Amino acid sequence: MASLVESGWLYLITHFSDFQLACLGSFFIHESVFFLSGLPFIYLERAGWLSKYKIQTKNNSPAAQEKCITRLLLYHLGVNLPVMLLSYPVFKHMGMRSSLPLPSWKVVLTQIIFYFILEDFVFYWGHRILHTKWLYKNVHSVHHEYATPFGLTSEYAHPAEILFLGFATIIGPAITGPHLMTLWLWMVLRVLETIEAHCGYHFPWSLSNFIPLYGGADFHDYHHRLLYTKSGNYSSTFVYMDWIFGTDKGYRKLKALKNTGVDDGVKQMKY
Repeated sequence: MASLVESGWLYLITHFSDFQLACLGSFFIHESVFFLSGLPFIYLERAGWLSKYKIQTKNNSPAAQEKCITRLLLYHLGVNLPVMLLSYPVFKHMGMRSSLPLPSWKVVLTQIIFYFILEDFVFYWGHRILHTKWLYKNVHSVHHEYATPFGLTSEYAHPAEILFLGFATIIGPAITGPHLMTLWLWMVLRVLETIEAHCGYHFPWSLSNFIPLYGGADFHDYHHRLLYTKSGNYSSTFVYMDWIFGTDKGYRKLKALKNTGVDDGVKQMKY
């Protein structure tokens, strides 16, 4: 298996330059993973399939879904791609490489864990700042246009927010200067995580049912459906920051009500 991966990687570095792989290759992988993992949730919602696992009963209109997709294409081409192009010299300066040999799984795993921990910390504070009055009204409210999120809304945001919170995702790799393969793996995991967090469904196989402190869709959906001043649940992947600073109290109270069988439809309005 290792030799097969190395052979495939050798083909890439032989036929494409570092710049092409790091910028255009990264953009292609991001777009492919993002839309292939996010689009199915639109069709699930429209068809009403697996509705018993849907967190909110409300559905988005086809027009609202199409607006999201159109804006995303503009943001990705007008913001994400230029950022990838402009950040290439920084990553190269910090030691990013694409050459063989590939890093060991121990190095890759260590770096990915570090990225998740650092991203959670930076994202929490950045997200919490975006919920201050002025920044919410002028920047973050764009993301909250969708009170009933679906997978693709994860990256629907004001361009300033894309740059601001995107810093949390790239700071880890920028510090460590990873192999490009590690960077791609991190990007794929991060995209899949944020799609799942915004998907609007809580399945029996959702990761939050198995991984301690993993937020998931149920945790983040709560954040979207409440008023910005009372939402809480600011964390990205793992929820330890909300737990430490008590910004998930409303969510935990609501979960406690559900567990005791109390009608949460009325109670939710209090938080």
